[in-house]
Amino acid sequence: MKNFLCEAILFDLDGVLVDSTPCVTRVWSAWAREHGLDADQVVHIAHGRRTIETVRRVAPHLDAQRETDRIEQMEISDTDGLRVLPGARELLAQLPKRYNIVTSGTRRLATKRLQVAGLPVPKAMITADDVVRGKPAPDPYLAGARAFGYTPKHCLVCEDAPSGIRSAKAAEMLAIGVSTTYPASELTEADAVVGSLQEVIVKITPGGLTIVVA
Repeated sequence: MKNFLCEAILFDLDGVLVDSTPCVTRVWSAWAREHGLDADQVVHIAHGRRTIETVRRVAPHLDAQRETDRIEQMEISDTDGLRVLPGARELLAQLPKRYNIVTSGTRRLATKRLQVAGLPVPKAMITADDVVRGKPAPDPYLAGARAFGYTPKHCLVCEDAPSGIRSAKAAEMLAIGVSTTYPASELTEADAVVGSLQEVIVKITPGGLTIVVA
């Protein structure tokens, strides 16, 4: 059991709060096959990264913005199997004004997935539209903290992807890895790893938050 002290929590969206893996896998696999790419490799790379950065990495010969727009619309249209992950709804309910969402998806996509899942859409949510450099650069999480008034170093991050954990650590934040998308063996840079948010207990104190990881 580990205890962490912080003032607020920053959550990644896909793989932490909602399970969009079936949607992501279908869309990226179809797109990869269309362009003669290795579907498994593309899906693995896509998790936790902005779409445009994934396209540039796996298919630099294509028009990145045009392909990004196509993929985004495919993902917005595909919500079959989307669900709230265990512990997410309960944990968010304990944290009024103490959390934000920082996602590599666009605002349209993130909003759609939160609405389908029945989760609140934070006004200060940070998406791919709000940063020039996505994860693993620190920019998304730094923006996520400042957008709702917290000092970055006083925030803790919950992430399911190695790129997201590296982003959090680069921003000098504590990070809890959630092994929903990647195995725990790929999340070793995190300060703790859990199977789901059901293993994360939050205690609100006058000085902030105490996070207990079972």
